[in-house]
Amino acid sequence: MSNIITENPKIRKKGFKNENYYQFKDAKDFIGVSEKIEKIKTVNLSDSQRLILNKIKNSYKKLFNNTSLDKEDFILTKQEVLEFENIDQDKLLRYLIYRYKYNKYPELKYLDEYPPCIQIEPTSICNLRCVMCYQSDKSFSVKSSGHMGYMNIDLFRKIVDEIEGKIEAVTFASRGEPTLSPILDEMLKYSYGKFLALKINTNATLLNEKKIHSLLSSDLQTIVFSIDEYNKENYEKIRVNAKFEKVISNLELFRTIKEKDYKDSKVQVRVSGVKINKDQDIEAISKFYKTFCDQVTLVNYNPWQSAYDNEINEIKDPCSELFRRIFIWWDGKVNPCDYDYKSYLSKWNAKEKSVKDIWNSEYYNKIRESHINQQRSDVEPCNRCIAV
Repeated sequence: MSNIITENPKIRKKGFKNENYYQFKDAKDFIGVSEKIEKIKTVNLSDSQRLILNKIKNSYKKLFNNTSLDKEDFILTKQEVLEFENIDQDKLLRYLIYRYKYNKYPELKYLDEYPPCIQIEPTSICNLRCVMCYQSDKSFSVKSSGHMGYMNIDLFRKIVDEIEGKIEAVTFASRGEPTLSPILDEMLKYSYGKFLALKINTNATLLNEKKIHSLLSSDLQTIVFSIDEYNKENYEKIRVNAKFEKVISNLELFRTIKEKDYKDSKVQVRVSGVKINKDQDIEAISKFYKTFCDQVTLVNYNPWQSAYDNEINEIKDPCSELFRRIFIWWDGKVNPCDYDYKSYLSKWNAKEKSVKDIWNSEYYNKIRESHINQQRSDVEPCNRCIAV
């Protein structure tokens, strides 16, 4: 393990600590959000939609009255409020239901027909070998491993056709760099208008004018630039094979094109890295990148680069991702998580089965039951993962 990684967490919660998140625009206060929620039309709602909406409305009433919230209550975070403000009024209910399921179902261990989020891998190939990433594992990233490839458009269309109207959060990212895909532009065009939370994660090293226009003319709601540092030396130690000056030049080109040709774009741009050492200063990073993005985050670290060699741990808490998201690799293989980047847990392929059937399959539920029953130590490589 590189000596630049000094974090050694015993347990990892999804996302980031509050002190490792910074946004440059103030979000509305809870009163303004509550007023907007109250205006949502409630005609023709299903029982489940009405139940979730009432839970959220009551949560804001409790907040307004300084009453304690219980485990099923839900208040939008600062990041979510910014997204909420960009959503058209007639789509607000869809957004609230999606965020409630995304945040609360994993906590409550509720299982819906479809996962709240799906990550689709345009390619497993990456041009970098970041020190905290599975790409640094040569037994995975070499061409001869059988793990490398590109998703074809027919498989992608099959997935999108099924999940449209069922899943709102779709992320183009997983084990590889999405902008390496020769059909990414086609994927973006086919996704247009179908999801409320379409996102892409890119290391920004391969951006050019054509790719930037493709991203900004799409229906992406969030573009994430995976960057962990503002210091050239530290950045290049972390993002091995990347050139700091090239990345900054690409960000400058992105900003120029966005300001010139996409002034009315509502896309949220985020610089997001991994918190791997104590020297990463969120304030300094935010100050450096503030002209390029709306938010800066450092997400909590998990030793992904050595998933199958990490020590077996004593964690009993179930992994929330088993109730939050599903991963579809370039070849159609479906996996519960990307910590298991070699797909030990996978027994399914999206070419043959539906996302719904896989998500609710007997084996998937068996993995969930092992976690819930404090038996994740019986599941490899969950027994080596620190995520909860």
